[in-house]
Amino acid sequence: MKNKRTHSLAWGVAFVGFTTQFGGGFASGAQIYQYFINFGIWTLIMPFLAQFLMSLFYWYGMRYAYRHKTYDYRSFSDRFYGKFHPVFSNLYEIEYFVMVCMAPAVAFATGGSTLHTLTGLPYFTCTIIIGVFIFFITLFGTDIVRKCSSALSILIIAGMLLVLIPNIIAQWDTITAAVQNMASGSLPVAAQGNGGFGSALWSACVYGIFQITAIGLMYQHTRRLNDEKEIGRSMIYMFIVDALIMELAVVGLLAIAFLPKLAEYDVPMLLLVQSGVGSKILTPVISILIILGAVSTGVNMIAGIVERSVSHLTKDKDDKRHRYSVIASLLFTLLAFCIAQFGLIPLVRTGYSYIGYATLIVIILPFVIHFIAHFRKKENISNDVN
Repeated sequence: MKNKRTHSLAWGVAFVGFTTQFGGGFASGAQIYQYFINFGIWTLIMPFLAQFLMSLFYWYGMRYAYRHKTYDYRSFSDRFYGKFHPVFSNLYEIEYFVMVCMAPAVAFATGGSTLHTLTGLPYFTCTIIIGVFIFFITLFGTDIVRKCSSALSILIIAGMLLVLIPNIIAQWDTITAAVQNMASGSLPVAAQGNGGFGSALWSACVYGIFQITAIGLMYQHTRRLNDEKEIGRSMIYMFIVDALIMELAVVGLLAIAFLPKLAEYDVPMLLLVQSGVGSKILTPVISILIILGAVSTGVNMIAGIVERSVSHLTKDKDDKRHRYSVIASLLFTLLAFCIAQFGLIPLVRTGYSYIGYATLIVIILPFVIHFIAHFRKKENISNDVN
């Protein structure tokens, strides 16, 4: 029974990582083209590298959070950065707050516009519906967020398999032709770059670094884990699922990589369905996947800052925790909702690249330095013992 619960928790944490990364941008296929397919033949291996990078940093951060019982990103930062925490804790606080303004706002806009197209309801009404889902899921705390992420992940994975596998089978000749074209140096429609290994590697690293920005929302989920092995297990699960689903998406989308119409589409996955099989059934499936992805990303991001805010205000006093959770969930959901309404989404999307650079300074480099220092300290202790 305990073993079953252990695996269940590990899968739950893995699925939180999945839904945080694979939002509406992934379900639409736009991210796959922007960061991978547009860089040529190396797209076939770069998803594995990007996912390994993310899983490695998530594991290291979550392990530290578990060891030191720092279950929100502020307490983690204050402990992790040591004497430098006045600088780096506040930098990450600003970065995460910007992310909370950005990612859920894009989720509102993406999910709302897709729901509008699917149902014909006014855009404003659709964003309210998306907001209600995000608010109520976030409201009930970490356990519900993890369980909801598991359910949404299963739905998203099932939907992606339903869309991709039939189209990969039906368009296999086109996919193999696209691989041959890229192997000979040709690049997909509207691609930028030279198709070299260096540019493809850099793009995959940029993607991974940007996604690592959300690491702060993962710390809260270590509260329920029993030991460090569960963290390692959850990150192995996350790597396997994320890498395989992303690779499957890459292979499927290669079917339209050289179609001239691709330049006119903001949702490449929709073009794949329309040029392949089962478009009448799979078009609404794609729309639903985009909505589910948008909701899952919004929930995870807002849940992270709610945990940080409530932990700071209540100091673990349970009698006030629920009340503050309600207020914080409502405020941050409304903030994202308002940003989506006032047309700031183009500015938000432009800001993503700057967040990636900030993450390099605030998270990547300090984590690497911390790891090296920790390793050398253990090595010195070992030498002293010997």
